[in-house]
This record gives sequence, structure tokens and C-alpha cells, in this order.
Amino acid sequence: MPIHEEHLIRPENLKTHENLVIDGIDVSGHWSTFIESRVLTNYNEQMEEEIAALPGGEFIHRCWQCGSCTNSCTVNAVNPEFNPRYWIYLIRTGMESELLRDKDIIWQCVSCNKCTYACPRDVAPEGVMKATAHWLELKGHTPKSPSTHFDEVFSEQVIQTGKIEEGRIIRSFFARTKQELMQDWLVEMVKRLVSKLPVTMLMRMGLANVLRPRTKNWGAARDAITEYVDEQNAAHRKALKLDDLVEMAKSEVKPGQAPAE
Repeated sequence: MPIHEEHLIRPENLKTHENLVIDGIDVSGHWSTFIESRVLTNYNEQMEEEIAALPGGEFIHRCWQCGSCTNSCTVNAVNPEFNPRYWIYLIRTGMESELLRDKDIIWQCVSCNKCTYACPRDVAPEGVMKATAHWLELKGHTPKSPSTHFDEVFSEQVIQTGKIEEGRIIRSFFARTKQELMQDWLVEMVKRLVSKLPVTMLMRMGLANVLRPRTKNWGAARDAITEYVDEQNAAHRKALKLDDLVEMAKSEVKPGQAPAE
């Protein structure tokens, strides 16, 4: 389905002639605005399948481009460039180069799920956005987003201990994203907690950060979860052919270098 909205046309592709007469009719200015013709040859015919193979992207094939997701999107209300419907269109038509032009804002989805509730086809657009952001990272098009770092820190702690310790999660997240720990909002939050929470609870929270307690008999569950996560990661790499790309990169012979062993 073609995209008709003017705001989706890149500004550099709109051409306006200040003085233009066609067949004796003055069409200068706005009347002479044309869309510059272009030819796309670098389609990625596997892009939809690759994103569908990642968590959240399973139902992207159901989309019929009604626009309910973008119309209800919290981020789109602030930034019109954030357009889930348009990106799903690009993915399904294999226009990877066009999708990459928006790679720096796709990860900004706040997971409010308004789009998912509004979608009449159960596409789960929120999941598609997360799958797309994950795809961009796995393919090396973007560095890991802050949300991905947080997900990793959170998951690692739960898998290792079976518990959630907010203080350790925040410290680990800040360390991984190279942020200063003493941020104004965090200091204010700690002050309010100290003034309102019971002393015994504060002591338990402090000890938990030092002793790192684990859920009783957590070992078997941890091993099972770790095995499942490894299986899923391997499946994702296989779907995106990441291991093949690594091998191809290793086998490339550069001037002055011997072939890879």
C-alpha cells in the first residue's frame, strides 16, 4: 500500500520552482511542487521474516496499514517523526535503507501499549517496535539503547538471584551506560524514601545491597532459565544469519593480509 502523507516525504525529495509555466499556465511556487523520482534497488526481502523471528515481531504480517497505532501513539503526539505504521510498511516492503534513516528514534517507544490496544488486527505494534530496535542492534546499525541495557541488567539479576533489588539494578544500569550515580532526581528520591519508609525496611534494603541474597533453592531454576535464554539467542542469531556474517567477515582478505584460517 503506497504512502500518501506529505510529511512522510523527505524534504530533499520535494522540488518547488519559483517560476514555472506549463502549457501557458503559471504554476509557480506551491503549485509546482513535485516529488523527485527515485529508484530503490537495495531491497532486503528477508527483513520482515528477520524481525518476525524476534520477540514481539511475530504478528507483523497481519498489518493492513490502517494507522491506528500511529494515531494513538504517545511518542508520536510529541514527535510526529515517530511513526510505527510507516516503519511497519518499510519493513514489509523490504526498504531497509529507508528504515535506517530513522534508526536513532525507533528505540524511543515507551511501551505504553496504546497502539496494541487500538490495533484491530492484533499486530502488537509495541512488540514490533521493540523487535525492530533489537534487530537494529543485532545487525550493528545502532549501539545498544538505554532500554536494552536496563533490560539486560534487570534480567541478569533476576536470573542469577531470583530476586529484584532496585538499588543494585540502578547502580548497575548507571555503570553500564556510564552515567553519574549522584543525579538530582535520584538524590531527591532517596531523601523521600529515607523520610517515609520504616527504619527496619531501610536496613533490610541496605543489607540486601551488600549481602546479595538469593531465592532459596534457586540453582535449578537459574540453570533452566539460562539454558532457555541461550537457546533463544542462538535461534535469533540463526534467523538473522549473524554467525554467517561473522564468518564472511573473517574470511575477507584485505590487502597485505593472509587469508583467515
